[in-house]
Amino acid sequence: MDLHYRILRSPKRKKLSISVERDRTIVVHAPEATPEEAIRRVVDSKRQWLFEKVHHSQKYQDRPHAPGKEVVNGESVPYLGREYRIEITETTSGGVEFSRRFLIPVAQQAKRRKVLKEWYINRATETILPRVRRHASELGVNFGDAKIVDNRYRWGSCTVKDNVNFNWRLIKAPMFVIDYVIVHELAHLMEANHTPRFWNIVRAKAPSTERAKTWLKEHGQILEEEV
Repeated sequence: MDLHYRILRSPKRKKLSISVERDRTIVVHAPEATPEEAIRRVVDSKRQWLFEKVHHSQKYQDRPHAPGKEVVNGESVPYLGREYRIEITETTSGGVEFSRRFLIPVAQQAKRRKVLKEWYINRATETILPRVRRHASELGVNFGDAKIVDNRYRWGSCTVKDNVNFNWRLIKAPMFVIDYVIVHELAHLMEANHTPRFWNIVRAKAPSTERAKTWLKEHGQILEEEV
């Protein structure tokens, strides 16, 4: 089996690690001076593991139809782990409102997907970023910046500049899942790779780690939908 992979080098990285993104892309994170031959040997040594990851039917299952729901009266969309119905109606603010259901103004009906996505992004910014700061303080770590980003295939990421990014779609997930992803990325500021020490840090701060990982495996494709 031929393995195609992308190499990302960094002068700050001390160890080589390999990840498989949700779009099946294999990414090798390597110290800047690592020879190509050394990288190839490591990739070859993990060939079976990579093959299993890339062909994981649950994590990478192809959707039989185009993702996304119809944003119409009576349809429901997720928010913080629960489904709420959509109602196209007049709203006091003239924008999307939420009160045990999503109220989308009639005037915005033509671009209802866009305004609902913007609402999600705003709620993610207001909800997730303060929790990042709180968890970082409790873990005793410092990060450069924290952002909400639009990345369909990653729930979160930690950059070589110690910035942490979080997918806006996480706002659809239960809070214990959001907290797990936050802690996961912050733990990378203490341990770059997924070592036993890394998982000990994550599980100590996020006791629902295994439950959250299972939830993401089972519901990840729903989160990936635009709305």
